[in-house]
Amino acid sequence: MAQNGVLCYLDIKSNSRSHHTDLYGEECLIVRRGQPFNIILHLKPGNGEFSPEETSLMFTVETGPLPQEESDTKVSFGIRESTLDTEWSASATNDPSRNTISVTINSSPNAPIGLYSLTLDQEGQNISLGQFILLFNAWCPRDAVYMRSETKRQEYVLARHGQIYRGTYKRINGTPWNFGQFDKGVLDICLMILDSNPKFVSDASKDSSSRRSPIYVTRVLSAMVGVSVGPLWAPVSGMCGQRLLRYTRKPSEGSFIFYCWESAVVMTCGSPPVARALGIPCRVVTNFESAHDADASLMIENVDGNLITILLSFFRFPRNFHVWVESWMTRPDLDSDFDGWQVSDPTPQETSEGVFCCGPAPVLAIHEGELTKKYDAPFIFAEVNADVVDMVRLPNGQLVKFGGSTKSVGRFISTKAVGSDDRRDITHQYKYPEGSKEERQVYKKAKHHNKLRQREEEPGLRLKIKLAKNMTEGSDFEVFAVLTNNGMEAKTCMFLFFATAVGYNGRAGEHCGYASDKVEVPSGEERRLSLKLEYEHYGSVIPSDRLIQLSAITFNKQAVEYYKAEKTIVLDEPEIEIKLLGEAQVNQALTVELTLLNPLPEALQDCSFTMDGVGLTDGKPITRKYANSITTVTEAKASIEFSPSSVGSTMLLVNFNSDKLKRIKSFINVVIKE
Repeated sequence: MAQNGVLCYLDIKSNSRSHHTDLYGEECLIVRRGQPFNIILHLKPGNGEFSPEETSLMFTVETGPLPQEESDTKVSFGIRESTLDTEWSASATNDPSRNTISVTINSSPNAPIGLYSLTLDQEGQNISLGQFILLFNAWCPRDAVYMRSETKRQEYVLARHGQIYRGTYKRINGTPWNFGQFDKGVLDICLMILDSNPKFVSDASKDSSSRRSPIYVTRVLSAMVGVSVGPLWAPVSGMCGQRLLRYTRKPSEGSFIFYCWESAVVMTCGSPPVARALGIPCRVVTNFESAHDADASLMIENVDGNLITILLSFFRFPRNFHVWVESWMTRPDLDSDFDGWQVSDPTPQETSEGVFCCGPAPVLAIHEGELTKKYDAPFIFAEVNADVVDMVRLPNGQLVKFGGSTKSVGRFISTKAVGSDDRRDITHQYKYPEGSKEERQVYKKAKHHNKLRQREEEPGLRLKIKLAKNMTEGSDFEVFAVLTNNGMEAKTCMFLFFATAVGYNGRAGEHCGYASDKVEVPSGEERRLSLKLEYEHYGSVIPSDRLIQLSAITFNKQAVEYYKAEKTIVLDEPEIEIKLLGEAQVNQALTVELTLLNPLPEALQDCSFTMDGVGLTDGKPITRKYANSITTVTEAKASIEFSPSSVGSTMLLVNFNSDKLKRIKSFINVVIKE
């Protein structure tokens, strides 16, 4: 930028490389706080000599609509012999011609993040030098988001793709995802989200100043990622975070609510496209059998006056799985023991301080039952460690417990491993082993006085559900409810067995199977009730998550005995075969062959393959549609040609959709060579 005879060269390429921001592109200078960056000032011929030793130079940086020195959104600083690493400062050297000055500017490691303007005051004359964006800095030891391990910084800040885990705790499926935090326009959208939050609208100066804290920014993101999208369930392709994020840009074109894992992706890269885009290290975490504690009792109580409505309830608690985000930061508002990973939920289900948001809460506080630590620790504790009790209210008003558990909530808490596509189990970071003395002590410390008593094996009836080995979508298979009598006397009971389509969040859909019988179970024996699940009945009602909830119940009203067993199954999906024809080289045409075998006993209509990948498809998904149907046990095939645009390791994601078989995903890792 040139003004009043001074030309400022921001040296975007070199600064971006040293600040690990080169993946954002070179349209704007993007730097990380607490780390020096360089600019070059050129004097046009005829303007005389320009010397830092002989000329009074003062720089001013400003952010926000109302920059003020009191709020640190406006800072002025002069030339020093060397920069300081604790505050805004500058040093300068000039070349022998004395027409060029190299200036090194160091930002404060506690400066608010955002868009800044840079101005030079040369002896009373203000000269605009340009703009830059300042981000959090995981490489700076004085920054609140500092992370020591370079391997982890690569994974939790710079990684452009990852895995999100879904399904059930017995069948965990990894879904590949492109976060897209470095894609063109994404960082601008992230800053726009911050500028759209209610706190900014009510007090822009205070909000801009508060952006120095990753705690504050994370809390705003938790509220805004859910609010920026509206009231409809409309998940998009499920492959790229930056395209999910773009839906927040034009609310006039329609509003969307994302599934929890999609909101977690939006929050991660943008809160992985917002938090990572802003420089906060973070990761996506899946909690299987996740509870929703609406009344802060740390207990999930299912009470009904009718056994059948309990089995067919609109919601199932706990959820099959729930996805949230962990962000890495210090907690100066708490003891230093609580530094590190903090939980934030981008799909908040309850209000916090009057706003729908959740977190950040220290993972250690959840582990130790320290529920007074900010923010929203009781709700998150219940998500991973609530007790569950099932009760039925008899006609005389008596409540009878017929099921429950202190161990069912919070299983196989999962995230992607560092440096690989493997799943890492982090349940131990959230709680002690289920049923252990330490886990129960923590639960006690959480001040829950209505916990269920742990039950040892007692004489009586036991009910469980057994599954078939082959449960592929499109096939017919049998499941069994097994009733065992460990008592000394024979028992006569009603035996009911239901199958219901269910969403990942526990929302029950239509029924797809039912069996019942009146059985007598002699002492020491068992009786089985089989239920055949046929594609003819479940195929049209199961959601794209392919989940079916099985519920078995047995009761003897005369003896007031009730027993229940539940199990959620996830049907296996067909595999997409991905084959690259040749070696991946930058700017060279490459063909990929995609194949999927139709496993359904009926034809597929409106079939399409969609592929996407950072550095592979130029930021846009490539789709191949079929004009004809794909008959049963027939392969759908597609050949797609593309040209990789950047060198390095990346992931090619493939998604298959049709009228009856939806959101089938697969991926391969690709190394692009020069």
